[in-house]
Amino acid sequence: MQKNTSIELFDLNVITFLRKYGSLISRIALFIIFFWFGILKVFLLSPAGPLVTELLQATFLGWVDADSFVRIFGVFEVIIGFMILIPKLERITFAILFFHLFTTVMPLYIIPNQVWDGFFIPNLVGQYIIKNVALLSLGLVLFSHLKPMSVTHSIIGEAE
Repeated sequence: MQKNTSIELFDLNVITFLRKYGSLISRIALFIIFFWFGILKVFLLSPAGPLVTELLQATFLGWVDADSFVRIFGVFEVIIGFMILIPKLERITFAILFFHLFTTVMPLYIIPNQVWDGFFIPNLVGQYIIKNVALLSLGLVLFSHLKPMSVTHSIIGEAE
């Protein structure tokens, strides 16, 4: 039997660590993003505020007061952040997360003049929105670790 080299041992230790703590680290990262960006909206300090206002005016929600909507949306994001930390709420959390991320990409096609400088050339706002695809992907990876409802018989999440 061949002895592991130091690089192979390092590789093994990193993989072992990530298998043990990767989901927790991912949950904490998502929590930080949702809590931080949400709390900025609650206090009307988010740079996304004007974009949300324009989106409201471009959709059927134009009758909603923009500041109130931004604050409510911020509270929604803070709640999502906390829910991501609670494994027992996974199914409902990720359903809400996917809905949220779907709504955040709406400016890409509803108000394209605010997010694109040219064909497939997003401006800074567009890049900010497109990064949500990475958040969605991280959510998919976490969701993929769930046992099927046919096994858990739970619509909310796993009891473990």
